[in-house]
Amino acid sequence: MLAGLFVALLLLILLGAPVLCAIGIAALLGIVLIPEIGPAIFPQKMFAMVDSFSLLALPYFILAGELMSAGGMSKKLVSFAETVVGHLRGGLGHASVVACMIFANVSGSAVASTSAIGSILAPSMKEKGYKPGFSASLLGTAGIIGSIIPPSMVMIVYGSLTGASIGRMFLAGIIPGLLISAALMGTIYAHSFRPGFPELRQTSGSFRLGPVLREVPRVWVALLAPVIILGGILGGVFTATEAGVIACFYAFVVTFFIYRSLALRLLPGILLNAAVTTTTVVGIIAVAGAFGWLMTFLDFNEVVFSLLLSVSQNPLVVLLILVAVMLFLTMFVESLAVLVIIVPVIVYVGHQFNFDPIHLGMVMVMATQIGSTTPPVAVGLFVATSVVRTSYDQTLKYCVPFVLALMLVLLLVILVPVLSTWIPDHFLGPQ
Repeated sequence: MLAGLFVALLLLILLGAPVLCAIGIAALLGIVLIPEIGPAIFPQKMFAMVDSFSLLALPYFILAGELMSAGGMSKKLVSFAETVVGHLRGGLGHASVVACMIFANVSGSAVASTSAIGSILAPSMKEKGYKPGFSASLLGTAGIIGSIIPPSMVMIVYGSLTGASIGRMFLAGIIPGLLISAALMGTIYAHSFRPGFPELRQTSGSFRLGPVLREVPRVWVALLAPVIILGGILGGVFTATEAGVIACFYAFVVTFFIYRSLALRLLPGILLNAAVTTTTVVGIIAVAGAFGWLMTFLDFNEVVFSLLLSVSQNPLVVLLILVAVMLFLTMFVESLAVLVIIVPVIVYVGHQFNFDPIHLGMVMVMATQIGSTTPPVAVGLFVATSVVRTSYDQTLKYCVPFVLALMLVLLLVILVPVLSTWIPDHFLGPQ
């Protein structure tokens, strides 16, 4: 039965069915075919999966990202990023990474970061002589910073499903997010020595404080957003869930009253886009939750655990195997769906091997997000390819070095757990 369900899911996806429909059909089919389970359990488990206070933060963070994108905040952040790192060799490429890193503090989404920053930088990168495929690969991989640096919608989902502290998860993403940014910038710098790479004239440039200081008055309110969100969580002023409301309110105040770049006539469209995105995400969570419950009912957790023990009883080896499985699955299935489906197994195995729940959660979040940049089903690269207006084949030509850089950071976080646990333990105390 287990093998049949996974085969059915894979076939539906390969036939072009939307991820939400494919998972829902496979879950419902499995429930109907098992006599001792009534079909009514399917909607029950769907609603149970989304009946979570923590998930209330999702629509607010999504709306906050929409407000900031529509209000032109992303343009100001890109301009600031160019001023800070534009002097480096391949400066515009570095600026895209820094801009994604700053925008991640308010968007919480890899797709939002890629589309918002990419739509602004793609024309400039083309004008500067960057190959479209290179630009798309860079923007697609840099976008995952939006799901690593807090706040993160993926971390909200993981925390709501596992009971892990979302506030701790947010803090755990700071160092890995910075490491990913550094790794991508290092890749850009190394790539800049290849013949024909643009912006070589900037190799003799130097950092100048004056232009940066002149940019600060234009972006300080945007840069203040993460301070308010994370500061409020650390100070106990509000919870991680309530932080979504604060981010949404702050985004509206900044774009409408301070920057005055948001017109009221745009609000219906912004609300509609946020509602569609929220519905899609919550729908995937709901059907994946039903599918995950079915896997648990069929003792999938025990099957996986026994299989892992037959391979190795070393916790590090087990963790590496789990990561490899996640990376493989995300090559074919949407990353959020994979995370939700595998969460019961992750929690079960993590409990058996006494993994730190925050470290384990951070590793799984990173693995699924990196999986969104690996073909054939690479949502991050699809979005970047569309934004840059190039072909998917051209994007794939340049993605390998960037994906390898992401993999190296993931391996480092696996081998050195303190990279993800030090900040939450230091500021919030040991668990």
